[in-house]
Amino acid sequence: MELRHLRYFVAVAREGHVTRAAEKLHIQQPPLSQQIRALEREIDAALFVRHPRGVSLTDAGRSFLADAEAILSAVDSAAVRARRTARGETGRIAVGFTTSAPFHPLVARAIREFRRERPDVSFVLEENSSGDLLAALREERLDIAFIRSGVADPQGVTVHALLQEDMAAALPARHALARKPRLTLRDLAAEEFILYRRPDGRGLYDVIIAACTEAGFSPHVGQEAPRIVSTLNLVAAGLGITIVPASLSRLPLEGVTYRPLTGRPAIKVPLNLACRRDERSAATLAFIDQVRRLA
Repeated sequence: MELRHLRYFVAVAREGHVTRAAEKLHIQQPPLSQQIRALEREIDAALFVRHPRGVSLTDAGRSFLADAEAILSAVDSAAVRARRTARGETGRIAVGFTTSAPFHPLVARAIREFRRERPDVSFVLEENSSGDLLAALREERLDIAFIRSGVADPQGVTVHALLQEDMAAALPARHALARKPRLTLRDLAAEEFILYRRPDGRGLYDVIIAACTEAGFSPHVGQEAPRIVSTLNLVAAGLGITIVPASLSRLPLEGVTYRPLTGRPAIKVPLNLACRRDERSAATLAFIDQVRRLA
């Protein structure tokens, strides 16, 4: 039994007449009658009662019609879903990000606008270190990842540079430097630093150390924290200062004051988008294009 046999049967059942059904199907009446009789032989049941001017369904025919229509509807729906998936209109995208990445407005805007345009695409979000995110990409547990560093081993992974973000100093609210509207790195030379722990924070950590060295001093790192938000909690407790991507200054935290960093050397941190080099999902590829356009 083939799908065309079901379509022939449904057409005859709906028309109640073989000739009219043949006209709608754009085939000749005799072949259509032969196909219906062959279907009845295969099922081993009469599906129609033949009348001089048409046909009517038997009990078996009515039962078969309900199932045939359901099957054809399911096939049509499957084809529609496949076409929509091929166009990237449906699907699932697993997005990873390092601790500081989701605070940048680009990330939320990209997801929000993509969901508005393609509401049947769902997102699954995961926070982790850059190394773990890249491993998850290669193992196909993630589809893309927002990271702050480059990739030491680019095998199988493409990294798109999105933007360079300014950094800001995070100070205890009553710190003497909080009276200044903006700071330079040299202003922080005598301060105790709280940094995001390596290797998880390798990108930020290395950027901060390199910038301080270029500014002529080696920062005194008094504390390290496992998450960048944890560094801010330690700042609020008065244990030191830290440097964070400027987008984190939108994070209100009692006891913490943010000040932009100006002057030379300019200190910036990258925001990159990593994905598999052989990615084929239409939805994922469309999202990557959208993120790059917005950036």
